[in-house]
Amino acid sequence: MRDNAPLLRIEGLRTVFRSSVGEIAAVDGVDLDVPRGRTLGIVGESGCGKSMLSLSVMRLVPPPGRVAQGRVLLEGQDLLRLSAGAMRQVRGGKVAMIFQEPMTSLNPVHSVGAQITEAMRAHDKSASGAELRDRAIEALKRVRIPSPESRFDDYPHQLSGGMRQRVMIAMALACRPQLLIADEPTTALDVTVQAQILDLLRELQDETGMSIILITHDLGVIAEMADEVAVMYAGKVVERATAAELFASPQHPYTLGLLGSIPRLDEDRERLLAIEGAVPPPFALPKGCRFHPRCPFAIEACTRAQPALEPVADGHLAACIRAPVEQSAELAA
Repeated sequence: MRDNAPLLRIEGLRTVFRSSVGEIAAVDGVDLDVPRGRTLGIVGESGCGKSMLSLSVMRLVPPPGRVAQGRVLLEGQDLLRLSAGAMRQVRGGKVAMIFQEPMTSLNPVHSVGAQITEAMRAHDKSASGAELRDRAIEALKRVRIPSPESRFDDYPHQLSGGMRQRVMIAMALACRPQLLIADEPTTALDVTVQAQILDLLRELQDETGMSIILITHDLGVIAEMADEVAVMYAGKVVERATAAELFASPQHPYTLGLLGSIPRLDEDRERLLAIEGAVPPPFALPKGCRFHPRCPFAIEACTRAQPALEPVADGHLAACIRAPVEQSAELAA
């Protein structure tokens, strides 16, 4: 394996669900790379397919869904072809995940220490109970939980939202995974705690060298954390670039709309921009470009065929027949 090869490569991933109108795609032909030791941000509105993409990588798609096509290559090994037993060893061992809401992810009838040690025991059956307890307490220390020895025996309801999120991070990192998938890790947390969680993730990444997939709708979090960004809309990636390039020169109208909805200190604007309408459901996708019914730049050609994700600059891809153009000034007007 070459040192410059990505840790994770997603190729043509398509996840579908059976319905009364046939199979509908929640993730539709996604290609992504996650470099070693770097953070890939995935951003988009609710319903764009971000969380389903992460569940597809982990092979946790709930029925009646299934991954219909594509490959998920971790260091060249296709996770979609592993046996169920082999995949259980990958989860938590090589790839770990932080889910959106820790209160629903943690079991309310077991102490947080018991849940962390259970995750460890799944990957190290030879360790004694005392060894697992010591390692779990050390994991709680690493995520800056005060008095970890006493917190080990606490139950989820005894902890604040920020503390529960730290427990989830401790559990996810207990076996030192190579890749951490963080799905909205700061949702429902106040701004101060959110900043603490992001700082913690950054410190742990520097310490362990792990890669991170950060899924969020918050572009402020993306700007602070991500090295590269993929913008998703209606199950597809519509723009991909480094974080610096994306914020400096967005090329897809959807990205422009997302950025235009954020207040900025360097601009004097009476009203923020808003994207009209909503993300279409996967069973009622428009023909042509999926964003064209909401797009201020749409022309008749946009209704005919889906645009491919193509280079518009070095390392910058966009799925728009009008890219690259100076759209931001046109949109602001």
